[in-house]
Amino acid sequence: MKFYYSLILSVFLLTFSNAQKKELKVSQKFVDSASYAEALTSLEEVAPLIENAEAKYASHYYYLLGVSKQGTKAFSEAIAAFEMARSIEKEAKLNKYSVLIDANSSTLTNDLINQAVSLNENELFIEAAELLYLAYTLDEANNVDYLYFAASSAVNSGAYDIALEYYLKLKSLNYTGQTKIYYATEVATGSEIEVDKATLEIYKKSKEFTNFREDMSPSRLPEIVKNIALIHVSKGDNDAAMTSVKDARALSPKDVGLILTEADLYIKLGDEARFATLMQEAIAQDPNNSILYYNLGVINGNQGNREASIGYYKKAIELDPSYEPSYLNLSSVILEGEAALVDKMNALGTSAADNRKYDELKTKRESLYLEAVPYLEQLVKINPTNKDALTTLKNIFGTIGDTANFKKYRDLLDAM
Repeated sequence: MKFYYSLILSVFLLTFSNAQKKELKVSQKFVDSASYAEALTSLEEVAPLIENAEAKYASHYYYLLGVSKQGTKAFSEAIAAFEMARSIEKEAKLNKYSVLIDANSSTLTNDLINQAVSLNENELFIEAAELLYLAYTLDEANNVDYLYFAASSAVNSGAYDIALEYYLKLKSLNYTGQTKIYYATEVATGSEIEVDKATLEIYKKSKEFTNFREDMSPSRLPEIVKNIALIHVSKGDNDAAMTSVKDARALSPKDVGLILTEADLYIKLGDEARFATLMQEAIAQDPNNSILYYNLGVINGNQGNREASIGYYKKAIELDPSYEPSYLNLSSVILEGEAALVDKMNALGTSAADNRKYDELKTKRESLYLEAVPYLEQLVKINPTNKDALTTLKNIFGTIGDTANFKKYRDLLDAM
């Protein structure tokens, strides 16, 4: 009886194995012909048999599943299937499919990157970031560049927590992303061009090129630390942001973007004096940046430094004559002097001396108006629908009794 039972069991196992082999052969044919959807359907049929299958069949199944998932761009599932095949073979001391998986690694990486590029082009940034991160995990020692690109895609998607995680990892790895860059100079034009290494070797044999050299690309680490700081800023974590900014500035002390980021933090902390100092530092690095002068105009205006504020706004306009806020703020600072004059006028009596003083103050008041008018009129030329400028001009001309201009700007406002 015992022998009879063993014989039945043997027949059952043989039938079981034959069923597996038959189904896996069908799936293999589909994979060989790149018919991945059909392969997946075939593999679904054999799936119930795999749990108790021999290692050689189970590893074959998961290998085919991985290739089919890769072919249908289900990359996470593909990687999981490949890992299962590896695990089964490792335990069984086999390596047939592990070798094939290793050979497929570069193809899998390329498929991930190509799909990520396509997703980025279609502005599906978070999906692209996930694939780029997967490419990094396939070979963390050699694929760190993909972690950097994954962080960039995460930033583009607004997934700042994910981006921060990736950037912090890059910082901990002291990643720079630097590579060798090769240059050659065209003899005919004297222009230096960037080439790859293979092309450089070809050009060295040509008389058409000279002055061959190599250099290192700029380090990405300052940008990474800067982005860490900016993400902390966006999250409202000022302490962490300040620490990160200082780290970034230590790496790239002349980076105007970093100077402005630090300056912005000091504004949030209410330290306008430090902000102004940093603005001056930024101007030293970028003297033709109109926004820097505009910001100094704002800060000096807030601090009551009226003349300095006016000077900075005028410089901002000189550098960028099309920037509307510079004109509006400049006219506002000029007209700030009106309040003190009006107070003095209202405090005067009715004596002859007071009347003369009143006329002097009135003249000064009108001079302020006339000083502001050219900037407001230029703003209206730039933007004829700027209601603030039109309203201020209407009020000025109404106050000084210029009826024609009062009606002009009143009518422009009424027509809007």
